[in-house]
Amino acid sequence: MAPNLKAIEKLDDVEAKLADTEKEADKARKDSKNARDQFNDVKRKRCELFNKAYNHISDRIDQVYKDLTKGKASPMGGVAYLSLEDSEASLSDCQSRIFFTLMITGTLQCWYQIPCHAPMKRFRDMEQLSGGEKTVAALALLFAIHSYQPAPFFVLDEVDAALDNTNVAKIANYIRTQASDSFQFIVISLKGSLYERGNSLVGIYRDQDVNSSRTLTLDLTQYDE
Repeated sequence: MAPNLKAIEKLDDVEAKLADTEKEADKARKDSKNARDQFNDVKRKRCELFNKAYNHISDRIDQVYKDLTKGKASPMGGVAYLSLEDSEASLSDCQSRIFFTLMITGTLQCWYQIPCHAPMKRFRDMEQLSGGEKTVAALALLFAIHSYQPAPFFVLDEVDAALDNTNVAKIANYIRTQASDSFQFIVISLKGSLYERGNSLVGIYRDQDVNSSRTLTLDLTQYDE
């Protein structure tokens, strides 16, 4: 059997290809590790930001809800708090659901739960709440979230549609106490008991002569309350 004179040459080619493959494998492993480290870093930062926001909102929600619900019949207002489904897991993977608990209602089966109990009322499922009670609960959570990184203005579009006059007055008073030169509320409403508490009014009407919309403005600060 004649020797294969090209075996050494083929071996060199195979060894060269093996070396290239090993380099590519090493590079892939390094890239994979870098990607994993970057992902874990983003995940860690995400959890830090989540927990920072959650802690602030959790501390704030109760006072906001009290301010929105307290009155003559219930001077202390209701009670609200946030709780995590799995507090231990939330610190590591931030996969827990948030439970928004109010002393005003029952349980809402969605991303968060709201077992709550309105002042002077018993526990009920969220589905059995009135539109006004749902609105007040939603606003409490919304205002608490906004307090974390407040914007210079806040737009509310007919949030008082399902509220009775008593709750409209409570919302209006809360807005008045929170409004300032650096934080303005833009409220769209059809209820005089709400918009009459504003600093100014902007009305939109239809001008039939030009077939277009026009605006009217009124400064309410010049009038006594």
